[in-house]
Amino acid sequence: MDAHWMEFLSMLLRWLHVIAGIAWIGSSFYFIWLDNSLDAPAPGSEAAKKGVGGELWAVHGGGFYNPQKYTVAPATLPEKLHWFMWESYTTWLSGTVLLVVVYWIRAGTMMVDPGVAELTAAQAVAIGAGSMVGSWLIYDGLCRSPLGRHNGLLGAVVFALLTALAWGLTQWIGGRAAYIHVGAAIGTIMSANVFFVIIPMQRKMVAAMKAGETPKAEWGLRGKQRSVHNNYFTLPVLFIMISNHYATTYSHPHNWAVLAVIAAAGVLIRHFFNKRHKGVFAWQYPLAGAVLLGVVAWWTAPKAIALPPVQGEVTFERVRTIMGERCVTCHTEAPTFPGIAQPPAGVVLQSPAMIAQNAQRIYQQVVATRIMPLGNVTEMTDEERAVIAAWVASGAKTQ
Repeated sequence: MDAHWMEFLSMLLRWLHVIAGIAWIGSSFYFIWLDNSLDAPAPGSEAAKKGVGGELWAVHGGGFYNPQKYTVAPATLPEKLHWFMWESYTTWLSGTVLLVVVYWIRAGTMMVDPGVAELTAAQAVAIGAGSMVGSWLIYDGLCRSPLGRHNGLLGAVVFALLTALAWGLTQWIGGRAAYIHVGAAIGTIMSANVFFVIIPMQRKMVAAMKAGETPKAEWGLRGKQRSVHNNYFTLPVLFIMISNHYATTYSHPHNWAVLAVIAAAGVLIRHFFNKRHKGVFAWQYPLAGAVLLGVVAWWTAPKAIALPPVQGEVTFERVRTIMGERCVTCHTEAPTFPGIAQPPAGVVLQSPAMIAQNAQRIYQQVVATRIMPLGNVTEMTDEERAVIAAWVASGAKTQ
């Protein structure tokens, strides 16, 4: 496919993915808030007699609402019943297609990093796909095992296994691709929870009512457990969705641990809101999350970089030659690198003014994080990085 059309398809898929993700996560946040905010009806009240376990009153958009949740199910099945599933399926499908378009089709550039492991593009894709399927199978098995009856311990084990997954992926593929595939694995777990557990449990409840039977409470509890898990996964996944913009995280020597700390902060912050919905102001959780994020900020800050000494005078012409040989195939108004239709991040390095204008950005990506050139496909040397560092340190002059 022509590079322009591939880029345009990527844009549309990303837009759809974000829209569907907002709808899915928004409904998840709302229903967790709703579940945690319900008050039991007064004993003997009309609501209690109907089997309502909790209710609340709310005002929004100029109207009053009175949501009610039944302890098990109402006496009769309503004619019109709203289901929440397509938000999940659309998010996962669009995200997976986007993963294929952006990473798997261009795996040789976007996933393979010779500095990490010598792989073929097919091997890298197989590792990525296997991590998604394997994560769901292991997670689902744990939930169905005796461990699944102990939510706190189950959560700790799942977190540890996802951290191990992050470590494993960073040993085989590039850091940016590893982060995205951890996110894809979690997203697969979340959507599979909806497809294989939450919706089937709800269908069982509806089928039982249609047959004139009382639904089993355990069906609702199983669906609720997976729904709560999805709620705690959301903030780590949202970070991973934007992580490709922040090379200091995924290019760090211990990038897997950086991701684990950020994910832990997200879980703690989400837990604060879940408790807050119940009327408990547990300030220690967001404080702990803020401390963890502060640790990440300190840990990923630029450190002294060991580069070879520069031989000869550092001139702008030397820098411009390096840019022309190593960077301009992508960072030009009309990229010539296969699969690249537009300059990444809109950065064009064709003229002296453009190079000087982006000097700090070049230093960050090429010297500080060494994430560019991506996978070092143009084979930039440490000596060339040293020249760029010396040029930036001397004021990034073009004369």
